Amino acid sequence: MKYLKGIIIAVVSFALLAWLIGSYLAPDDLAKCEGLVPSTAKGCGTADAIVAVSGGDTMARADEAIKLYKNGWAGILVFSGAAADKTGPSNAAVMKQQAIDAGVDPNVILVEETSETTTENAAETISLFKEHSITSAILVTSAYHERRALLEFDRRALGVDVRAHPVHSDKQWSSVWWLTPRGWSLALPELVRSLILSTGSAAGQ
Repeated sequence: MKYLKGIIIAVVSFALLAWLIGSYLAPDDLAKCEGLVPSTAKGCGTADAIVAVSGGDTMARADEAIKLYKNGWAGILVFSGAAADKTGPSNAAVMKQQAIDAGVDPNVILVEETSETTTENAAETISLFKEHSITSAILVTSAYHERRALLEFDRRALGVDVRAHPVHSDKQWSSVWWLTPRGWSLALPELVRSLILSTGSAAGQ
């Protein structure tokens, strides 16, 4: 009985740890917005732009940004990311074509094609914000990556209200990520980097 109790405590503790990590990594400011459509509810108003950064399952990230656009969350789509294969088009250009194929007007799409890291995604996208007078944005990326991406944007996009909305499930991540080695290999580095960024941001305030 004592042995069984120990196993139960260990399992519950592990599940709680996984839940805490997953919740921390994937903040979703739109989760409270009914039907995932903009409304007058607090935090559910429209933004100037929707930003999707490439990496991981880039297609899923673009799909989620396109979905938000079609639901009326913003009038501008921003895609950020250099080419994974330097002999081909940039990730941003690929996401733009994905949006056009889905029926989005190309005139409302902005691309940033030079960034190769999350830090660069944020730094380079800020110039587009300034150029197009964007003062609010919804940031879309994979769930495991959302916290760190948001921290990078927040520390650079001063004066811009950036809200988080992750792709909760894609080819690399799901609600049961903690059952796979791949899930932990994504979660732990992101957790460490996010905590370092968060600590650095707090120290700079």
